[in-house]
Amino acid sequence: MLVTGPRTRAVRRPSYPVTREIDEQTRLGEAYMRSLLRAQLRLAVGLCLVLAAVVVGLPLLFAVFPEFSEKTVLGIPLPWVVLGGLIYPWFVVCGWWYVRQAERNEDDFAELVDRPPSPDDAP
Repeated sequence: MLVTGPRTRAVRRPSYPVTREIDEQTRLGEAYMRSLLRAQLRLAVGLCLVLAAVVVGLPLLFAVFPEFSEKTVLGIPLPWVVLGGLIYPWFVVCGWWYVRQAERNEDDFAELVDRPPSPDDAP
């Protein structure tokens, strides 16, 4: 048995002046888009630098301090445990954090764009 509900229509969002600026690709709209892209790029580059520092830094740490390389954990060399067992969960956490921050940037941008005009904005 197939049960269907009444047809619903998509709710149209009102068009605010900032949204029109972006849709019409005016200079102000371009400035808004550039600010979003800059924020996303800053986030991505920052996280990539942190990840690169860890990926390069850990092997360098083991090369500079060989006593860490000689230690074992449950019969497995410490570098293998750190690089194979701890780095990947940390990458997952960093990926989760990145997605949350990128979505927050987009939500902040959407809030800025979708806010209704204030009486002070009138020409």
